[in-house]
Amino acid sequence: MTTKFTDAAPISGTRRTEDGYLIAEARSVRTGIQLYRGSEVGKADMETVRVYRPPEEVFAQDSLQSFSHAPVTIDHPSEAVTGDNWKRLAAGEVSTAAKQDGEWIMLPLILKDAAAIKAVEDGKRELSAGYSCQLDWTPGTSPEGQEYDAVQRGIRINHLAVVDKARAGSRARIGDDANWGASPVTPKADERNPHMPDNLQTVVVDGLNVSTTDQGAQAIKKLISDRDTAQKALSDAKADHAKALADKDTELGKKDAEIEDLKSKQFDDAKLDQMVADRADIVAKVKAIAPSLKTDNVSNADLKKQAVAAKLGDEKVKDKSDDYVAGLFDHLTADAKPRNPLSDGIQDSKVVVLSDWGDDVFARAGVNAKKGA
Repeated sequence: MTTKFTDAAPISGTRRTEDGYLIAEARSVRTGIQLYRGSEVGKADMETVRVYRPPEEVFAQDSLQSFSHAPVTIDHPSEAVTGDNWKRLAAGEVSTAAKQDGEWIMLPLILKDAAAIKAVEDGKRELSAGYSCQLDWTPGTSPEGQEYDAVQRGIRINHLAVVDKARAGSRARIGDDANWGASPVTPKADERNPHMPDNLQTVVVDGLNVSTTDQGAQAIKKLISDRDTAQKALSDAKADHAKALADKDTELGKKDAEIEDLKSKQFDDAKLDQMVADRADIVAKVKAIAPSLKTDNVSNADLKKQAVAAKLGDEKVKDKSDDYVAGLFDHLTADAKPRNPLSDGIQDSKVVVLSDWGDDVFARAGVNAKKGA
């Protein structure tokens, strides 16, 4: 069954054109759940019916297209606006295509009738959309967690009415052409708090339904968004702190490993003495079989290789391992008598002196020796 509805929103952003027309904007038909009297939507046994407008229906292309150039009337007419009566009923029209504005449809309007323009400027500032749709009586739960009894589908706009008070109240009836459509109802003001507004909407806060004004809903949504942002920032900060601690532990671990490695490479006095003695022994043996070799800044392994090569030839050590060369070196120096640099120097001096001095020199020195001995 096709059902007629009216929804409302305030007119804002009005301005006059050079021709005296009034340009205005209004939001009309929003997504979400609204309450309707059961008697107005074919459910007389229900006091109120929760009707859900899913975004895919509200913002469907056919639905939005039906708003284009829809007539604007003063109050809801007693009949649907058609080509037969628009000249009598219309005071303006939707000037350009409707567009999505958050959960609402934004409508740019132009009013051309002088009486209608004066009424708006005098305070008649609410807009009520008259439209038809099909009600799908399949109950469910919206993505926001709110339960509903029916779903609006196939929304088609007929007209937009400028009204004093947007809700049609008890005068709105379904199927009664004398009055246009079913109007959403909102909770009445609490008798204990007469200042509570009656145009409340429901906002879900941590799984709880909260009734509040449009401004309250905006404030709640902002607070929830700010809370979520702060929680994310805190979570990110904790993650960054944990990572910094992990990185620092890794760095300290590397430092400790480096310290232990350096400790393992340190020499005590005994080790150092032994290394000096081993080096001196190798140098002495090298000099015993290859006196002309230079030993400064040459490793022990290279000294042994050079000494063996000097004694046996390069081919004996070519491509051979250090252990193999060390074996040859030990064999060659097993019977070698290391030279004593001090005694060698003295012996060299005696040879020179004995070859140059005469017998009388030896006699004076008290040495019984022959020249050249």
